[in-house]
Amino acid sequence: MSLRHALLGLLEDGPASGYDLTARFEKSLHKYVWTARQSHVYPELNRMADDDLIAVGEQGARGRRTYTITDLGRAELRAWLLAPASARAVRDEQVLRMSLLSTLTTDEARQLVRGYLADAETGHAELIDIAAAADAEAHPRGRLRFGRLAIEYGIRSYQAQQEWARWALEQLEASATGD
Repeated sequence: MSLRHALLGLLEDGPASGYDLTARFEKSLHKYVWTARQSHVYPELNRMADDDLIAVGEQGARGRRTYTITDLGRAELRAWLLAPASARAVRDEQVLRMSLLSTLTTDEARQLVRGYLADAETGHAELIDIAAAADAEAHPRGRLRFGRLAIEYGIRSYQAQQEWARWALEQLEASATGD
């Protein structure tokens, strides 16, 4: 995935300034899908405008620009969405830590897994709240607007993480008692 495609998707949800896009990014994508800083967003918006994927709709005070997606931008987003996904680079520090639990004492491993479980419970609760808010908001495209399916994916991923952590705690308990 590229920042370009994420921004096109956010603009498909409606016109926005660079500041608004950064805020939308932070609210809907940053923690769960893709990380981008304001210092990344503005240069990419300029490149996208140069490539005619977006247009400046309005220019306001202090140079604030509102961007809209163009037909070429929609075509680019659509082509990217329909193309086969490239190989995924996986870098998950928590999973790496879990794969190395055998280097710890059983008590240390339990503590780490309990922390993982607590994080998964917190993330799950946050996404449930985000989903409820998304479902309650009126939007021209209805409930399945940008990101709602991804939110559900995150909810189910957190459920799986919780299930795994509870199973891992059972395994650690069994190994401690010699079963």
